[in-house]
Amino acid sequence: MKKKKFILSLTCLISVLGLAACSDDSDSDDEIATMKGDKITVGDFYDKAKTDQNSQQIVLDMIISQVFTEKYGDEVSDDEVDQQIEETFGDEETLNQQLEASQMSKGELEETYRQSLAVQEGLKDHVDLTDDDLKEAWDSYHPEVEAQLIAVSSEDDANDVKDEVDEDDADFGKIAEENSVDASKDDEGKVKFDSTTSPEEVPDEVKEQAWDLEDGEVTDPIEVNSEYGSGYYILKMNKNQDKGDDMDEYEDEIQEIATDNKINDQEFSTQVIGEELQDANVKIQDEAFSDILTQFTEAADGQGESNSSSEDASDEQATEETESSSE
Repeated sequence: MKKKKFILSLTCLISVLGLAACSDDSDSDDEIATMKGDKITVGDFYDKAKTDQNSQQIVLDMIISQVFTEKYGDEVSDDEVDQQIEETFGDEETLNQQLEASQMSKGELEETYRQSLAVQEGLKDHVDLTDDDLKEAWDSYHPEVEAQLIAVSSEDDANDVKDEVDEDDADFGKIAEENSVDASKDDEGKVKFDSTTSPEEVPDEVKEQAWDLEDGEVTDPIEVNSEYGSGYYILKMNKNQDKGDDMDEYEDEIQEIATDNKINDQEFSTQVIGEELQDANVKIQDEAFSDILTQFTEAADGQGESNSSSEDASDEQATEETESSSE
């Protein structure tokens, strides 16, 4: 099972690419449409479109992407870009269909993914993990297990399959191949996953029940309703394992989980983006977009004031201690 990290959504990626593809070198007086006694120019369109919420979001995404790519883009390898594209689109045929539908080249898509990954690298650069961060990650972690899954679309189908797997000498793998709609059906439903595996691959509801199973145990039908789809799952645990008490044994995994938790924390990411925007001296030149950076710059300013207050308090305490000592 592949583990996915957060990147810009496909919709956002295509939107940014679409804006870039459509911009070309058009002049504001270029005509989009003409009619008796009137016309619509590129400038007319821009004046109308720039106040739209989607347009505001696209411009914000472009600013953030360019700022982070300028500073962190060199830290993103071609292999990382290829891996993210593969995990998003799967096979080459699906990728080409999406590119054709969006009228984008593969090079444009690769550049957009590179920008998204550069944002991740920038956020990582600001991460400073505490013991509490590591403990939170450790508490939520469960090491990889080996199991088999059967996924069906209806409760009736799930109950029928459950009755079948409960029969004496039932072959769970064969039943999975005959009934499951999960991608793992071609391998007798076999899956490997841990607590960091994407819900798109193994739903959270399934993982939560899996951790408590003994080897050989089979769940009752598990109902799943999420953004990734709905249905019912039946899981057989083949090899579970307890993580024990030694966090050092899973040091790399815990570091990665804690880092991802930090990156996906909205307060943290908003503050970091604000700091990077300030460091890049971003200035909005068009009044229509004057407020798009406010939440980020305010977060960065607030953190600066907080740090300043802490330093002032420390200085004041040190002064009081010195005066007390002198007395």
